[in-house]
Amino acid sequence: METLSLPHLLVIGAVLVLLFGGKKIPEVMRGLGEGIHHFKEGMRGEVHGPTQTTQVSPPATSTSTPATEEKK
Repeated sequence: METLSLPHLLVIGAVLVLLFGGKKIPEVMRGLGEGIHHFKEGMRGEVHGPTQTTQVSPPATSTSTPATEEKK
């Protein structure tokens, strides 16, 4: 398999410009770079996000509902 040459990269760039437009490309590339950065951190085990997990208790439920009380 060959590496990407300059003509290949130009075609890929032209397709990106057509799909996303000139103003969106920096935003898309920034998001892609951040995603790659977070992926590499995760592979190394260096996650810098929130370390505490919060447990959400299930909502309190009563044994009888209004629908079942009417049937009694």
